[in-house]
Order: sequence, then C-alpha cells, then structure tokens
Amino acid sequence: MEKVKLIEARKKKGYSQMYMAEKLCIDESNYCRREKGASKINYSEWEKLSQILEVPVEDIYEADENQFFINKDNATGNYQGYNNIYSIPESVLETQQKYIQKLEEEIQKLKEEIRSFKKL
Repeated sequence: MEKVKLIEARKKKGYSQMYMAEKLCIDESNYCRREKGASKINYSEWEKLSQILEVPVEDIYEADENQFFINKDNATGNYQGYNNIYSIPESVLETQQKYIQKLEEEIQKLKEEIRSFKKL
C-alpha cells in the first residue's frame, strides 16, 4: 500500500526520493519501494523519516496491509504475504455458551444469598 502521507510530507518539503534515500543511507530504488509499500519500513526508519521531514511520526506513519477478519466460526488473516485460516468448531462455541450460562446462573444464586444475608 502506497505511503501517501509520507509522499505528501516529502513533496511538501521539496525533497526528492534521492535526497531521502541518501539521508537513510539506502539507494534510491530501495527508498522508492518503501514509499510504494513494496518494502516494509521498520520503526527506526519511521523515526528517522520523521526527523528528516521535521514532523511527528504520527503525521507520516501508515501501517502495512496486515488485515484480520473474523467470519462466524472462521478467522482469516494476511500477514507478510501468508494467508492463514483458523476454524473454530461449532461445538467449542456451544460449550463456551453453556459455560457462560452456567456462570450467569451461579452469579444470580450468589446475589440471592447476599440479599437473604442482608435481611438478617
């Protein structure tokens, strides 16, 4: 995903990609890949970029495209180009719901016991 905030901040300062690459001690093509989102920018690079551009990191930082979705009993995610699919069996969910219901009933009984003690 293209780093729009970074690109806009760089252009606002009038800096070229070559200038930014030199400041980061990398070649221009590597810097270009970072702006395009083809290469990750680590946190120390974000800090250095914010110093070069004289803006807070928050003003230029954009997360990489790591997404996580939950669909009923399936969880899917995309992390560094790997697709992961996790299945939660319906039986596990049913067991958890029964356990929650049992706990709620127990809480209700305890509340009733407390009320009866307060009356004494």
